[in-house]
Amino acid sequence: MCEAAAYILKPDGQEELFLSEVDVIEPDGDHLRLVSIFGEQKTIKASIHSLNLINHKVLLVEKTP
Repeated sequence: MCEAAAYILKPDGQEELFLSEVDVIEPDGDHLRLVSIFGEQKTIKASIHSLNLINHKVLLVEKTP
């Protein structure tokens, strides 16, 4: 399986799980829409900080208003 887990990178460097088993990430204006293999969808005002495809990990940074 090639799904990834998406984490929010907090200002203190901690990583908080946002969505697991992510199959799709789509930009939607200044938001990202993430969809899991189970059909769960979440939207977040964030940008991609980094991708680690070997470890199936996506780090997101929330955008402040």
